[in-house]
Amino acid sequence: MTKDVILSISGLQLEVLEEETDNESIEVIAPASYFFKDGSHYIFYEEVAEGISGVTKNKIKITDNRLVEIRKTGMVNTQMVFEKDKKNLTYYDTPYGQLMLGVDTTYMKVNETENDIDIRIEYDLDINHSPLAECVVRMNVKAKDSGTFSMREGMK
Repeated sequence: MTKDVILSISGLQLEVLEEETDNESIEVIAPASYFFKDGSHYIFYEEVAEGISGVTKNKIKITDNRLVEIRKTGMVNTQMVFEKDKKNLTYYDTPYGQLMLGVDTTYMKVNETENDIDIRIEYDLDINHSPLAECVVRMNVKAKDSGTFSMREGMK
């Protein structure tokens, strides 16, 4: 894959304590940089939050189709680790304070081709040890010069 890529991240949270919710998915599409080193894929991109000045730098590391790490620095600081059938705890620092996140990964699938990486992660999220949501996140990394770009909704 080339250094210049397009990254799409789509996420959905189903709140576990709410009976009726407006479960809208969120999607971010951003230019990113990619490289492969020592058996791991690395993707770097920046995001800007609405209504707040500053940026958050993001690093996604994919290792052996079994581990996905997302490290955020800047306006938000955290390192979320996704490993199938394992719960990982991390602090999530925001401009408004710090939270303890629990990320319990229940499903993970990584599909790789020469110019494309598709990731689907399902996980349970808790904040300060209280259940918050069941989550699904899809990521697609595509070489910028590979042609068409689309999210693969059917990946399971």
